[in-house]
Amino acid sequence: MPDFVAADGCRIHFETAGARGPRVLLIPGLGGDGRFWAGVVRLLEADHRLIVVDHRGAGRSDRPPGPHSIPLVADDTASLLRQIAEPVHVVGHSTGGAVAQVLALDHPGLALSFTISSSWARADARFRALFCARAELLEAGMTETYQRLTHVLCHEPAYLEAHDAQLEAAVEAAARALAPLEVAAARVRMLLRHDRLADLPRITGPVQVIAAENDVLTPPALSRAIAEAIPGAAYTVVPGAHFHPLVRPEGLAAAFRNFIGTVRP
Repeated sequence: MPDFVAADGCRIHFETAGARGPRVLLIPGLGGDGRFWAGVVRLLEADHRLIVVDHRGAGRSDRPPGPHSIPLVADDTASLLRQIAEPVHVVGHSTGGAVAQVLALDHPGLALSFTISSSWARADARFRALFCARAELLEAGMTETYQRLTHVLCHEPAYLEAHDAQLEAAVEAAARALAPLEVAAARVRMLLRHDRLADLPRITGPVQVIAAENDVLTPPALSRAIAEAIPGAAYTVVPGAHFHPLVRPEGLAAAFRNFIGTVRP
């Protein structure tokens, strides 16, 4: 699979799918692994050309000790898009949605549209408390607890019940998947520094903001605040919890298709 080498030498992994149609970049959330998008890829690849990227510090990309920040992930992504040299529709989920905000604000002209799913533009007190606690679990080496909490926060109860064995396997593999823990913790803490709410009115291109009705990690109010700050942004609510693109990919895929159908090239 292809890799892109960032300006500082960090190897960024990405994959492509589909041979025709609009070009679309999919940016995953905090887990940083593009395989999160597998269900959405299956639904879109017949008539879209997809690029699925892993963040630095996660997935199959290099995991340098630091620094780690959302603007740095956005810089990596912008450099990849400049190499591709063709405007794309950007879809970012959660942390990927924060990356999308930075791309729109700090790297204008690279995207035809932005779809921002289950994200935030400014951390509130609840967000800060939750993500500080998650970082502290990693800093204490409590990888299994961190992973169990992720499942509870990101899935609906029925999904937890139906996939107990699969999720427990992920708990057992968490220490390996999250290593090195200092990098994983730094990536959690970088979320607390993302504050672009006051800048969002400067975004003038087509934007769709998606919220999941049962999302307790980034509740719909945080997504609604993004939509309300961006002039002309569309706001869509889909079923599911925070991991809705993974568990219910048809909701996001349908919302994306409907949205880009309104975007003029």
